[in-house]
Amino acid sequence: MTGSSVVAFLIASFTLAMVPGVGTAMLLRQSARGGRKAAVATVAGMEVGVAVWALAAALGLSVLLVASEIAYQVLRVVGVAVLLVFGVKALLARAVPETVAPPSGGSFRSGLVVNLANPKLAVFAVSFLPQFVTPGAARWVLVVLAVAWVVIDTLWYLLILALLTRVMDALKRPRVRVALERVSGVALVGLGVKLAVEG
Repeated sequence: MTGSSVVAFLIASFTLAMVPGVGTAMLLRQSARGGRKAAVATVAGMEVGVAVWALAAALGLSVLLVASEIAYQVLRVVGVAVLLVFGVKALLARAVPETVAPPSGGSFRSGLVVNLANPKLAVFAVSFLPQFVTPGAARWVLVVLAVAWVVIDTLWYLLILALLTRVMDALKRPRVRVALERVSGVALVGLGVKLAVEG
């Protein structure tokens, strides 16, 4: 792996992390619902999910998912269902007192599930990591890239969390909380519909 490949990998990883998607919508929702603690737990869950797919790709396991149309379609249907469930829950959420917050364990599971049930993440991992290594490179090189990808993704979401922390008091207001739930709900439902339509 050359120096230019490392630079290209770092740039690509940061760029991909910055693209808004399921993770951003979920983090926004959990921050509005449970504050900083729930948001941190959500990030942890999401990154465990990313790590699973990244390491699976590095070890050549997720290629099986890409090769099997049935396995991919099953995961796609599950992914659509997960996004729609979270999205509808957010759209139907009501204002609750500031003292009521979801447990961090639930936030961790929410972050984990949305990424584990994301077939596009699995396919992306398979196509993304190998681009930066020479054919026949040792497996440990891909594992290192997988870990680096997770670290970069985590840093980006922690940066978003740091920015959210500055306005956390405002997020705790019932009306603001419900408004953010609605926004994240629309985003999650939209992403679920997009995943369903794309096939």
